[in-house]
Amino acid sequence: MNMQVVRWFLDLGMGIFFLICVVTGFFKFTLLVRTFGLTNLVLPLALMSDIHDWSGIVLAFFVAAHLIVNRGWIITMTRKIFRGEKSD
Repeated sequence: MNMQVVRWFLDLGMGIFFLICVVTGFFKFTLLVRTFGLTNLVLPLALMSDIHDWSGIVLAFFVAAHLIVNRGWIITMTRKIFRGEKSD
């Protein structure tokens, strides 16, 4: 499989699960919900909490896979930065 496609799917997955985690986290944070006047909104908080937790776990796996796939670039850039070389 083409590595560009793999990277694209990893980035897409990270983006989707990041958004799910942010949205569910927003609704779990009662101070923000009150601040925006959404106090009359009835939400299934137990389900939302489960979705939030699981999306965070899946996001962590996507981030780990992303770091593994891009480890060569990360190592190269870290060496360049510590050596004081200019990047291309």
